[in-house]
Amino acid sequence: MKIQSLHATVWLHNKLMNTDAVFSALADATRRNLLDSLHANNGQTLTELCTHSALSRQAVSKHLAILEDSNLVVTVWRGRDKLHYLNPVPINEIADRWIGKFERHRLRALADLKQALEGDRDGT
Repeated sequence: MKIQSLHATVWLHNKLMNTDAVFSALADATRRNLLDSLHANNGQTLTELCTHSALSRQAVSKHLAILEDSNLVVTVWRGRDKLHYLNPVPINEIADRWIGKFERHRLRALADLKQALEGDRDGT
């Protein structure tokens, strides 16, 4: 039983660290712009991504490394070209974990407001 508990603790720690890395990566406007570029045209090389940025090739490369470390970008080698692809899974996990949680409260508040404004169905 202790081994299962340890595995669960390690899994939760890794999950939280990944979430922190995703939030940190998304906090930078340049990295968000790179993700937007990949969303518009997935599978770009570093050279192609640099054409959409005023930054140097080295700066774009450093931002891409952070996006890769946070698992927001995955790469595939095709011959000599390293193609960068958007991985939407970490963003979806954040939406499920954080945004969805807060959305439920908002919807409950709207339902309560609707009920208060309409009153009971029995005429009160």
